[in-house]
Amino acid sequence: VQLQASGGGLVQAGGSLRLSCTASGDSFSTMTVGWFRQSPGKEREFVAAINYSGGSTHYADSVKGRFTISRDNAENTAYLQLSSLKPDDSADYYCAAGWPLYLTSLSKHYDYWGRGTLVTVSS
Repeated sequence: VQLQASGGGLVQAGGSLRLSCTASGDSFSTMTVGWFRQSPGKEREFVAAINYSGGSTHYADSVKGRFTISRDNAENTAYLQLSSLKPDDSADYYCAAGWPLYLTSLSKHYDYWGRGTLVTVSS
């Protein structure tokens, strides 16, 4: 499985972006997808996750109510809608996929990772 994240860019505080994570192969619809982010000098942190069907989601407290994760299995794509963006949201955003036993924020449970897409929020 190969993952490709896209959709990052420069946006003003309060603005919105939609990130996409497109997967290759036939397994995507069976996999949990997570989004993580990392900014310079900081550890990678969990942002959101969605189960294989899209019926369950999980968010970091820092983004709850502002970000929305979704997926379209027919398109082998997951999305992360970023709204009410703050400068602290600036980071490289990564998508990951795997088969964890539960909807998890722990990166070790995700087997496949894409390259990041950079989000920069100006104040």
